[in-house]
Amino acid sequence: MKRILITGGAGFIGSHLCEKLLNEGNEVLCLDNFFTGSKKNIIHLIGNPYFELVRHDVIAPFFAEVDEIYNLACPASPIHYQYNPIKTVKTSVMGAINMLGLAKRVKATVLQASTSEVYGDPKIHPQPESYWGNVNPIGIRSCYDEGKRCAETLFMDYHVQNKVKIKIIRIFNTYGPRMNPNDGRVVSNFIVQALKNEDFTIYGDGAQTRSFQYVDDLLEGMTLMMRSHEDFIGPVNIGNPGEFTIRELADKVIVLTGSSSKIIHLPLPADDPLQRKPDISLARKELNWEPKVALDEGLLKTIEYFRTIVK
Repeated sequence: MKRILITGGAGFIGSHLCEKLLNEGNEVLCLDNFFTGSKKNIIHLIGNPYFELVRHDVIAPFFAEVDEIYNLACPASPIHYQYNPIKTVKTSVMGAINMLGLAKRVKATVLQASTSEVYGDPKIHPQPESYWGNVNPIGIRSCYDEGKRCAETLFMDYHVQNKVKIKIIRIFNTYGPRMNPNDGRVVSNFIVQALKNEDFTIYGDGAQTRSFQYVDDLLEGMTLMMRSHEDFIGPVNIGNPGEFTIRELADKVIVLTGSSSKIIHLPLPADDPLQRKPDISLARKELNWEPKVALDEGLLKTIEYFRTIVK
């Protein structure tokens, strides 16, 4: 049994990770300030004697004896991270410093949940980990993009200077049950609009592409990365290389929900990437990992969840 700290543990991905690590026989300490996380996501875990919930903001230091740390805390959808961009940067940067400091003190291994957004609007396709990215440092998305890029820098510097045991993953678009229905992400947007038979809002012409990863595949990649040999620290892409246009995704959701929704087009937001697809060669080689859940299968599970919460 390991004692594992998960920051952002009441969020969409964090709550699934809490569940997985508890089921594997670990003790889990869940930290969340509940800005985007929700107690509803982890309420079913509260009675577990090996689960502990603490309301805490990672901008402030935290002290605990733990073996591993998964640093997930940060709003991840544009609606939420642009609501208070300064706080978003502080969450990424100060959160990284505080978790790295904790890992240094207790000699824990710490995993940083970075993002495909570090690649910005990429000029290389698909994106390998060696690509440095094309990010606008003063754009409306930069609070998230640059915050995560700075967090990666801090992780590498703590590793080199202080010998902290680190792991870095870059997460590509992920979807599944417990997504926030109001977070503005394309999968949740489309499913909610479909279930309400409302018009689908597509930004731009819908030809921009994304790769969609089901949450179970991400969890497997995260835990494999944490347990990988000590010399393999990343960064490593964790995403599904299947590439779909936004219009293709809309059509799939309409068919799978049986919706009568129509599609309308709105202007493309500033700095919105035109294409995004992971090169997962490194994850295949070092982790023997690749996604297993096809888009239609994952969407059906996600739609089933949203049917229970969309009225």
